[in-house]
Amino acid sequence: MDLYISFFLASVLLAITPGPDNIFVLVQSLAQGARAGIAITLGLCTGLVVHTSLVAFGVAEFISQTRLALPILALFGAAYLGYLAWMSWHAGLVQVNASSDGQSASVNGWRLYGRGVVMNLTNPKVLLFFLAFLPQFVQGGVAVAQQIFALGGVFIVAALLVFCGIALACAKVQPLINHQGVGQVWLNRAVALVFALLAVRLIWVAVNLLTATQ
Repeated sequence: MDLYISFFLASVLLAITPGPDNIFVLVQSLAQGARAGIAITLGLCTGLVVHTSLVAFGVAEFISQTRLALPILALFGAAYLGYLAWMSWHAGLVQVNASSDGQSASVNGWRLYGRGVVMNLTNPKVLLFFLAFLPQFVQGGVAVAQQIFALGGVFIVAALLVFCGIALACAKVQPLINHQGVGQVWLNRAVALVFALLAVRLIWVAVNLLTATQ
């Protein structure tokens, strides 16, 4: 129990530390509210379930040793983030037009959930992090796969709590930013900039991964 408490506290600190996932939740919650942030959080945590399974069954180690697998994954994620950047840049005008017509833009929860899943799965650093982090807490006497799943579950709970907290906190600020739809234009463009920077970051990760395997 002491091990899992320590692991949970470490996981909370890691979830709070600024990174692509919590920044993704933050900017989307500011742009579209708490429901959007929570939907994305659920998608991100679903991605963490997949990463945990890959580590538990030894697939993650095989993928990490395949020269082109992780760079291709990173480039796919960069392309997807570039697409989201383009969509967010043009979403501001749509939001203002909807507000002027007395309509509110609906939040497609499943689409946002899917964004969270893709965002997490296409970030090779998450897979490499789980591959390096989780086994450090594995002890003898119990099946390794069971321990990996248990540790992954604890990490997911910590991430869920932290990211949902970020989404709910941003919900308090979002109405002020979205006053009469004017601030929404600039906020969506700021979100687009964040997505573009995250895309560039993934391209840089892909380049580094290719360089390291040569």
